Amino acid sequence: MRYPLFRTVGINSAFYESPSERILDAYARALPDGYSCVVKVWDRITARRFIRDRRWGDLAGQRNPDFLDARLFLDSVLARYQRVLHRQSICFVFQFQAMRGADLLRDAEWAERLDRFFAQLPKEFRYAVELRNAELLTDRHGEVLARHGVAHVFNSWTEMPPIGTQLHLPWTLAAGFTVARALMKPGRKYAEAVRAFAPYDRVREVLPELRRDLLCLTGEARRRGIEAVIHVNNRAEGNAPGTIRALAELCVGGQGAQA
Repeated sequence: MRYPLFRTVGINSAFYESPSERILDAYARALPDGYSCVVKVWDRITARRFIRDRRWGDLAGQRNPDFLDARLFLDSVLARYQRVLHRQSICFVFQFQAMRGADLLRDAEWAERLDRFFAQLPKEFRYAVELRNAELLTDRHGEVLARHGVAHVFNSWTEMPPIGTQLHLPWTLAAGFTVARALMKPGRKYAEAVRAFAPYDRVREVLPELRRDLLCLTGEARRRGIEAVIHVNNRAEGNAPGTIRALAELCVGGQGAQA
């Protein structure tokens, strides 16, 4: 936890189930005071439609009645972190899986629902939104994020434009911090990445564009005086620590970013 390149941790398992206070207490005892935690919010709140997975039981494949339910987030997610991880620095990431067909909201309705949701949340916490639908990267969406001080999550993902393209959008750095997630090469499927890179013991494919984009992002964050939190997945290049080490070597001065 004290290694200079690893000053943040992602709690990704919270996406599949809101952690109990017992689990969060174990995290709190392991993490130093003030340590940065990027928490993925339970998909019961962010899923437009429940995926066909046995964990949803009879709800699998159905529209989610709790989509963007602020009260559910406040009671079943935020309250637990407030009670248990209050000595750590928390950023909640709302990851919205790709919406298809009639499930994909028009940009005006999407912006309205997102605006209504964040208006009900307390302002003292950090929030960030990760989209998996490039169609929703609109100025309306950006205006909602800026109005509520919510960060855009720069993601390198199958169906999203490269991080560098996202960086050129005028609203993507409007918050007082930013989050980037180097997950996979755009256009690459998850199963393909697993086959190519497992067991993730070394960097197997250098992605120059991804590295360049992340360096540009951290450089722009430094110029603006905001914090950039960078998460790297093994399925980006084959070995996350190797990618992080390479980025650190390329990043002159190494200031302004966490990995």
